[in-house]
Amino acid sequence: MSLSVDTREVDGVVIVDLGGRITLGDESSGKLRKAVRDLLAQGNKKILLNLGEVSYIDSSGLGELVSSFSTASSQGASVKLLNLQKKVQDLLQITKLYTVFEVSTNEADAILSFS
Repeated sequence: MSLSVDTREVDGVVIVDLGGRITLGDESSGKLRKAVRDLLAQGNKKILLNLGEVSYIDSSGLGELVSSFSTASSQGASVKLLNLQKKVQDLLQITKLYTVFEVSTNEADAILSFS
């Protein structure tokens, strides 16, 4: 299943709704990279990645999440995660990346966290 990427804005925060799998080989990790870089190029500084519909992330996908986070940080922007499914949450905990990203389960709270 290819990755779907939709963006919307709420109170100055750009929410990127992702669905499917973020893996090597099916261009999904490239879609994520392009979406975040395009948002940064447009001057967006508050980016929330909604992973509620992401069923699987492989090591390449994790690399893209980290790359997006560091690219944004180097440009004075923030990337935070929302609605992790259990498999994805477990993967972030196993790889110790859960401590790198700010993760929320509630969209309203996540939006307020950018204030």
